[in-house]
Amino acid sequence: MVLFVSGVMAMTGCSKPEEPAVLAPLEGEINDLATDFIAALVAEDFEAASGYFDAEMLKAIPTDKLGDLWEQLLSQVGPYQNEISRKQETSEGYEVIIATVKFEKSPLNIRMVFNGDHRIAGLFFQPAEDTAVETPPYSAPNYADLERIQEREVVIGEGAWALPGTLTLPAGEQGSGQEWPLVVLVHGSGPNDRDETIGPNKPFKDLALGLASEGVAVLRYDKRTLVHGQKLMAEVPELTVQEETIEDALLAVELAMAMPEVDASRVYVLGHSLGGMLAPRIGAQANGLAGLIIMAGAARPLEELMLEQMTYLAGIDGDVTEYETANLEEVKEHVVRIQDPKLDPKTPPDQLLGVPAAYWLDLQGYQPAEVAKTLDLKMLILQGERDYQVTMADFGLWEAALSGKNGVKLETFPELNHLMMTGSSSPAAGTLSTPEEYNVAGHVSVEVIQAILEFVN
Repeated sequence: MVLFVSGVMAMTGCSKPEEPAVLAPLEGEINDLATDFIAALVAEDFEAASGYFDAEMLKAIPTDKLGDLWEQLLSQVGPYQNEISRKQETSEGYEVIIATVKFEKSPLNIRMVFNGDHRIAGLFFQPAEDTAVETPPYSAPNYADLERIQEREVVIGEGAWALPGTLTLPAGEQGSGQEWPLVVLVHGSGPNDRDETIGPNKPFKDLALGLASEGVAVLRYDKRTLVHGQKLMAEVPELTVQEETIEDALLAVELAMAMPEVDASRVYVLGHSLGGMLAPRIGAQANGLAGLIIMAGAARPLEELMLEQMTYLAGIDGDVTEYETANLEEVKEHVVRIQDPKLDPKTPPDQLLGVPAAYWLDLQGYQPAEVAKTLDLKMLILQGERDYQVTMADFGLWEAALSGKNGVKLETFPELNHLMMTGSSSPAAGTLSTPEEYNVAGHVSVEVIQAILEFVN
């Protein structure tokens, strides 16, 4: 459930109070305030900890809710042990402290965003690399031939929301007139980088190197919530997937089609996870797109998947604690609220899985597979059978809607997880994967690369 908590905390700053209280600036250095805040969390003095929040954070995460979130976090990663490292950076006018903290089961980055009054305006709990084990530098998969590719930096969009990206091309003479098919990669949920890095794994980089080695260009980019997270919180309080994901995917497609090295009639979008769920929306809005590749794409409502994931992870050790049971019951209440056709747009995020009502209202009634069915596009649906985040139940919906449709291919891979990599489960997990697999270095399966190449070519 670590990723769920991270998602909740990442979204809290998006709520905007109707009448924000005026809170006095805090005295002291930001680094010291961060230390004191973490100490208050560890001591479970949540009244003291919430005293470091600004007005918007206090509204989104009141004292009792902060205690619930911390307890939920500890139920997943175990007791706090010590702080490993810390760094400070500036992002869009905010000072950010990132403390890498060791817990019994897994390390986390606690990212604290301070405003000009030295108060916490954003709080993120994100998976960190296990520093107890030296993480090897990224190595290209065996199917990638680095002598057959070339890369250059690009910019997606312009102005306030511009994003840095990388274009990976098959090697060739510049100005030769060769035009390549191209795949635009669209991330899953959370503030992902262009490689979709998780632990030591970089599935989007694997895809880029593997496909370009065989004659298919790839465009990938850092996600808007990573590059402009604080700006989004401040300027787009009613965030939806349109601003989070779709707009930038469309800009990437537009950029790709204008590139002289790219065959504009053969530009595809590959969406992974949430990106796969949104691929039909992207396909409906993009002009001249050749097709969609939906990789581990959710076909069921997002809130249902979140509940399913939390239920699975709570029971994976064979012992569902009293707290976990109570927490799951609360999540079920949130899901019922989210699915209410009369959901009030003013409902606070802490009653909606930590996400603004506008986000859920935008997704209400969205059926990705049914939208895909209406599109006149080639489609490739890929699913790992060991995936616990997006499961074969989702694949079944894609299959039911698209089976027999001209230009559609559906394929599953028995050994692969959500990252489209192999892994090994604990006996308690049964046939499905576990989050721990993501901490083991691997590569996107060559079978997936081959399936995409066959589809594009």
